[in-house]
Formats: sequence, structure tokens, C-alpha cells
Amino acid sequence: MGATAARGRVKTNGVPQVPARPRLSVGFILADNFTLSAFALFVDQLRLAADEGDLSRQINCSWSIMGARPEPVRSSCGVGIERTSPFTEPERFDYIAVVGGILHAGRQVDDATIDYLRRAARAGVPLIGLCTGSFVLARAGLMTGRRICVNWYHYQDFLNEFPHHHPVADRLFVVDGDRITCPGGGSVADLASYIVEKSLGRAIAQKSRQILVLDQARPGTAAQPHPPLADSISDERVRRALLIMEQHLADPLLIADIATRLKLSTRQLERLFHSVMGIKPAAFYRSLRLKYARWLLDNTDRSVTDIALESGFSDCAHFSRHFKALHGISPSDIRIRDGGRRRMEEVDGVLAGQPIAVAGHRLFE
Repeated sequence: MGATAARGRVKTNGVPQVPARPRLSVGFILADNFTLSAFALFVDQLRLAADEGDLSRQINCSWSIMGARPEPVRSSCGVGIERTSPFTEPERFDYIAVVGGILHAGRQVDDATIDYLRRAARAGVPLIGLCTGSFVLARAGLMTGRRICVNWYHYQDFLNEFPHHHPVADRLFVVDGDRITCPGGGSVADLASYIVEKSLGRAIAQKSRQILVLDQARPGTAAQPHPPLADSISDERVRRALLIMEQHLADPLLIADIATRLKLSTRQLERLFHSVMGIKPAAFYRSLRLKYARWLLDNTDRSVTDIALESGFSDCAHFSRHFKALHGISPSDIRIRDGGRRRMEEVDGVLAGQPIAVAGHRLFE
């Protein structure tokens, strides 16, 4: 028995009694280059909920940091965290949380970790993806058919790697049965508070938030802070509409469907959108898709037909007509003009001994 359990013993008639299993037990798995703030915001709410005052005894809650190797795991800011135990029986935990971080700095977790997560899933233990922990769960094949909440900044990264999944980036976290995903940052505090309140009650969750000087917990359906497109928009509902549009360029939604997601009527959304943006939502949505199409024309060698489909137009003639109205030139003319320029650039590159490559680009950075 560990030191923490020993400290939690009480005596009845002089006989030591082992306390009951904590009502909330969470196992953490830290990916290489994990985000320290995501881990800290979650585990500190557990620590404060676990005991009276600031004593930090694991009475109401317990937590473990697990890993296949004993060496510390390096966070994205360079701080290392040691495991507190190797992988233990998944059924010991009410939740197992994977804390992700930097995406493109090598493999995030090893095969032993993937095997453990699959074992936990088979045991029915709820799995949490924090920050890019959602990528780890998806790579393990554990998010098929589930809604996945990702940071808007990594939305396109997720779609590129998992084109058959359906991520959302317009909310703080998503609970889909025994899978929970959260985009990281401050939303981790909201998710941790939600789990503490669900398991231990509102008063204990409030205590943790108050000691951490956090405002009232936001629900998972609250909107994420927004990319530049929506930065200057003060109305929450219009910001959410813009985010939904950004995330559905290739498969545009009906304005009525967007309104339904926002719990508005179509007419209400149209009036609200026009008052804030000075344009009807359908017209703005179309211009957004056409600007995306222009970027694809300028930065890729895809055919005009492919680009029309990628930007949500099923009819190439319809796409070309709207494109020329917005940009003053047809997509075919851009492709003809740029084709000659690219051929010259390729010749220049070969002569200079330099490879030609198109850098990746995120539309709304």
C-alpha cells in the first residue's frame, strides 16, 4: 500500500481502517511534448477536490501518472514529469486522460501506450483526450463514429490526418458516451470542473474553482475563443455561425441547419447576421468558400473541378460564375495564367538545384 493510502487511514477503537475507494479516480498518460497547462489545470482541480482545505490527501479523489517507461516525460515547455506508476489495471480508474501537445515533433506515444488505451476501451473505462490527446485516441482507432472536439487551430490538421472523422471546433469540450475530448487551454479547467461536479457534487467543484480563482465553469457547448475571422465580432451567436461555416467549406450546411445548431430560427439568424456583418449569411458563406477556392487555385495544382468540389460547389459552371463575380477572373483563366508561371518557376528551381514544394497552409491562421 502506498504512502498516500497510509496517510488516509483512520482508527476505530484503535484498529486502523482502510478508507473506501475514492469516489473519483483518474489515470493520466502524458504524451511526448505534452502541454503542461492542460495537465496542471486538470490535476489541480482533482487535488483541491480530494481533501479539506489545501491538504491534498487523495481521499475523495485519486490520480496516477502512468507510463511504459520510468524516465520523465518532457513537456512542450521543457519541464519533465515522472510517472507515479507503470500501467495498472484500467478498471481501477473512473477516467483515463491522455494529455497531448505538440503535433509535429515525432511520435507522441509508444506501442505499449496504444495497447493500454485499447485495453481500457475494451474494459469500458471512459477515455479523455486533452489538447491533442484526441489525435492519440484517433490514431489508436478509438474515436470511430464519435464526435471529437479539437482546437480551431488544429482543425485542419485533424481533417488532413483523419478525413473520415467529424471534428468540431466551436465548443469547449464534447462528451460522447465514454469518450470525452477537449481542445486544451482554459477549456481543460471547465472540463475538469464538470467531471468533479458530476462525481463529487457541485459544492466540491465550486471549492476547487474558487481556490484556483476561476470564474463560474462554462458548459461544454460554450464557444471556443475564435480565430481572426471572428475576433472582432462581439455577438456570441454570430461568432459561432462563422466558426461553423469555416468548418464546413467542402460540405456546406444549409443556413437553416446552422440556425438549428444555434437554437435560432432561420429568420432570426438571418436578421442577426445581417445586423452584425452587413450581409446575409448565405452570401457571406458563399464568399468564404470562394476565397478558399482562390487560395487552392493559387497554391495547388488541383484541377478546377476538384477545387469546385473542395469548396462546396457540385456544379463547375455555377462555381465559375460566382468565382468570376467575386474575383473578376474565371478559375480557368487563373489556371492557364499560373500554369505558364509555374513552369518557369520549376525550370528556375531545377537550374538552381532547389526542390519545389508548396508549404502547408491553414486557411484561418
